[in-house]
Amino acid sequence: MGNVWEWCAEWWATAHPRTTVDRVNPTGPCHSTVRVMRGRSYLCHACYCNRYRVAARTGNSPDCTGGDTGFRRAWALHTRCAPTVT
Repeated sequence: MGNVWEWCAEWWATAHPRTTVDRVNPTGPCHSTVRVMRGRSYLCHACYCNRYRVAARTGNSPDCTGGDTGFRRAWALHTRCAPTVT
């Protein structure tokens, strides 16, 4: 499990459209006041953590801060400037 909740670029929605079609990498709404956070933090405990697993998702205001919240740097694989592994 992770050490911090990770901020995601996607906006959070409490209600998702129902569909019978399998979706790969579904996205949330185009606008919201809340961003997606994924994973869990080292502060999570079974008595108050909403879902005690890496795949957990929750939402929080983008201006919220905490010692158990962070982000993961990433870039598209097709960029010309991707680092090489040596």
